[in-house]
Amino acid sequence: MELSPQIEERLKSLPAQPGVYIMRDERGDIIYIGKAKVLKNRVRQYFHNTKNQMPKVRSMVNHIADLEYIITDNEMEALILECNLIKKYRPKYNISLKDDKSYPYIKITMNEDYPRVFVTRKVSHDGARYFGPYSSAYATRETVNILRRMHPVRTCNINIEERMGKVRECLYYYIGECKAPCTGRISKEEHRKMCEEICEFLDGHQDRLIAILQEKMENHVKNLEFEKAVELRDQIESIKKISYGQKVLKTQEKDMDVIGYYLSEGDLCIQVFFVREGKLVDREHFFFSRIDEENIKETMAQFVEQFYSNISHVPAEVVIQDEIDEKELIQDWLSGKRGSKVKLTVPKRAEKKDFVNMVTKNARDMLENYRDRLKNEMQSSCEALKELMEYLDLSDKPYRIEAYDISNIQGTNSVASMIVFENGQPKNSDYRRFKIKTVSGPNDYSSMREVIERRFVHSIEEAEKLKSEGIDPEEGKFTSLPDLIMVDGGRGHVNACEQVLNAVGFDIPVCGMVKDDRHKTRGLIYNNREIHIPINSNAFRLITAIQNEAHRFAINYHRDLRQKQAVKSLLDEIPGVGKTRRKELLKYFGSAEAVGKASIEELKKVPSMNAKAAEQVYNYFRGMK
Repeated sequence: MELSPQIEERLKSLPAQPGVYIMRDERGDIIYIGKAKVLKNRVRQYFHNTKNQMPKVRSMVNHIADLEYIITDNEMEALILECNLIKKYRPKYNISLKDDKSYPYIKITMNEDYPRVFVTRKVSHDGARYFGPYSSAYATRETVNILRRMHPVRTCNINIEERMGKVRECLYYYIGECKAPCTGRISKEEHRKMCEEICEFLDGHQDRLIAILQEKMENHVKNLEFEKAVELRDQIESIKKISYGQKVLKTQEKDMDVIGYYLSEGDLCIQVFFVREGKLVDREHFFFSRIDEENIKETMAQFVEQFYSNISHVPAEVVIQDEIDEKELIQDWLSGKRGSKVKLTVPKRAEKKDFVNMVTKNARDMLENYRDRLKNEMQSSCEALKELMEYLDLSDKPYRIEAYDISNIQGTNSVASMIVFENGQPKNSDYRRFKIKTVSGPNDYSSMREVIERRFVHSIEEAEKLKSEGIDPEEGKFTSLPDLIMVDGGRGHVNACEQVLNAVGFDIPVCGMVKDDRHKTRGLIYNNREIHIPINSNAFRLITAIQNEAHRFAINYHRDLRQKQAVKSLLDEIPGVGKTRRKELLKYFGSAEAVGKASIEELKKVPSMNAKAAEQVYNYFRGMK
């Protein structure tokens, strides 16, 4: 392989030390991040004997225009740095967990005299009891709400011993969701007994609670109280969802995660089963494509690194299907993250091996179902695009469709969304959001003109810039042009869009997605006439999906802006809280609501918050300005 002088120079300067290497393409974008015990040896392997490389690796090497490295003192530091950089930059050729999330747990503060029950995403070694992780945040919150209605324990964080007799019962007492231990209406022993019963439920004894709810639901049905019956039915489903697997396995009484995978024709499904106190509490799955079978050990090692860099709690044992690269190093890293010894094991026999086989079978079934669903979706999408081409009398199927929607409330915080469907499927990476800059008041037509102009002028400028740098313009972020533009609206919106396209020199068909009196998709406006599309057609379903997605993306952006402004103005009014403290409070607690619920002691833990500032924040949210 012929190397550029720049790459040759970089390879000569590589040190024989551990560290992280970073590959960049012609635009300077990071496309791969890796770690190495010896940088000099590892990085040079990419540029020698390229004919024997996997197709994905060969493709990556062909796009490397520059590389850099960061030296670390040891392999462990390199692993931690690699995880952090991958999470930050999400390089194209590294595997990426698309739902990069922390999982919800149910926390019961049995380390307190008057325990509390709530949902958290952080696990600490503080003496409290944690149940989870669970993959469904909604089911977790709903289960906590049900438990608190059955066992009304407190959720506030006031110091009851100090405040006893100095406070009155709060709203939760009057709606039956707290027994008011702060006023002595329930003893410490009675309150703790309720929390112990909740722990018993979460340990796997859900039958009694489900039976109680089932009986209540049946009584509501008999009394023709169907809305109440449906509510109880949903509550039962949430409980079953959070505890569905607890009877599947009765192994040793300890915590462990079991990871299995199934790889077929480059498609990979990884399943993670969460076992807590010997019971299966939940599972999660992940899909990847273009995975080489010869490279599976490295891929699984990368998965384990990324998965546990995002998760709060690492169990005492992680059971994996097969051996992975750098197993000992990853095991030491997991032990450091947990704060005690973690075993990374590959079982060969007995119950754990059977459990791994079950996880692997689930991964295979999940992958096969995923493929079948994709196949059906692609077939449906293909038919939808063909129908759409015929309805609009286009010369070819519109492979790439861009849709735009304007969102505002009485003209304030006007924003726009641009969503992209390619081959009938959403392409989330190409979604864009716009703040309206030049239009005042609720003027959708002018807002549409601004957005379309910004999008396509930027495309022209980016293409010219890339061309001048000797880079293929198709590599740009805005240079991919649509075969069809859809706007949420009627003739006025279509005309506004067409005026801009004509001015900048693009000939792209534009149609409007119109709605009926009930705000549901009705059809398309194209060439100044409304086109009726049968409601049971694939094309109609595609149009509805595009319209709903454009609207959702715009509304969410608009809501985020409003919430940020509301939070900013709320915290700005607190004496002693400036820009730095406001930022650190939100970073530490996650929301203004959580700041408002925090105790003085919790507020003092935030960097830059002293005792006086913590007291001012605490008093402000309790009306004691």
